[in-house]
Amino acid sequence: MAKRVVLAYSGGLDTSIVIKWLIETYNAEVIAFCADLGQGEDLNAVKEKAINTGASKAYVEDLREEFVKNYIFPMLRANAIYEGTYMLGTSIARPLIAKKQIDIAIKENADAVAHGATGKGNDQVRFELTYYALKPDITVISPWREWSFDSRQSLIEYAEKHGIPVPATKEKPYSTDRNIFHISYEGGILEDPWSEPPIDMYTMMVSPEKAPDKHLYIDIHYEKGNPVGINGEFLSPVDLFERLNKLAGDNGIGRIDIVENRYVGIKSRGVYETPAGTVLHIAHRALESITLDREVLHLRDSLIPKYAELIYYGYWFSPEREMLQTAIDSIQKNVTGTVRLKLYKGNCIVVGRKSPKSLYHPELATFEAEKIYNQKDAEGFIKLNALRLKVKKILES
Repeated sequence: MAKRVVLAYSGGLDTSIVIKWLIETYNAEVIAFCADLGQGEDLNAVKEKAINTGASKAYVEDLREEFVKNYIFPMLRANAIYEGTYMLGTSIARPLIAKKQIDIAIKENADAVAHGATGKGNDQVRFELTYYALKPDITVISPWREWSFDSRQSLIEYAEKHGIPVPATKEKPYSTDRNIFHISYEGGILEDPWSEPPIDMYTMMVSPEKAPDKHLYIDIHYEKGNPVGINGEFLSPVDLFERLNKLAGDNGIGRIDIVENRYVGIKSRGVYETPAGTVLHIAHRALESITLDREVLHLRDSLIPKYAELIYYGYWFSPEREMLQTAIDSIQKNVTGTVRLKLYKGNCIVVGRKSPKSLYHPELATFEAEKIYNQKDAEGFIKLNALRLKVKKILES
């Protein structure tokens, strides 16, 4: 039986209930841990709430710089997108939270860790794979797989009964998860995939209809695959993200509405806002288009679905993800330069790209006369590549 438990605590509905439930069920001491990943909340209030709900101690750690530099940037260097649309904003946060949770468990000599992820979702897998990867002998408690509550509504009723304040209400019963990279909306009124989200459900961005009627040009500067500045000003990773979230969000950029395939086998509808991430993904690909060799680019692109799947499924600390990261990062040394974008009412349009490492040569690409490329050479090239096609047709005749 666990006696001291470190709980991944957000102050939201699920984890607010978990503290009291762990104390009642396990008679355990609960230490709450809240990670500051740029969710824009008063974390001192969250810490106070954890203590008032029954936690013996509460940690709040500012992980924003580490989150952007060591988790988001590597993911962006890989152009990782799950199922062609989801930019993995929730997925990429979980391994860092779980890692710090394990660090605290070791520091506090705790014998267990716990989380508030449901037994139907992906987060339980992401948290627990990280726990076991970093501390194989840790005991893991997953309340959603043990307790008698069967819905978020039952949790709301429990919270009301015990005087625990929670952000979810009967009138607004969808779940959100926010960090500096994105915000997600799931559950409740969003579970009908035919139903359009309410117009007031925007947080990090405005709706395209409310965006300015005038376009905005911005330049993003890169060094070795990482964004380092905007419009000539070099910025820290966190400052860059905050600035770009504002610029992109004000112009209605970054929302997707998808039905995704969870790792456990369930389809789930989610709405996501990822303003800065959307712009950086487009800019990075534009810069790669002039700095990466064709075959290298194509081979790397073939690895993106697997890399994104590993993050989505929770295998950040797996040897295969680390192997792919090493391969991907090895080709980023020349991805240095500037990309110019035009932001307008939900659109992010590439209008320019330049690099001191560029492989693009106008004298080769031009349709005008030039002396480097002999167009007659293409004849033999085409005939050699057509040979197998000709042989196939001859054999069929």
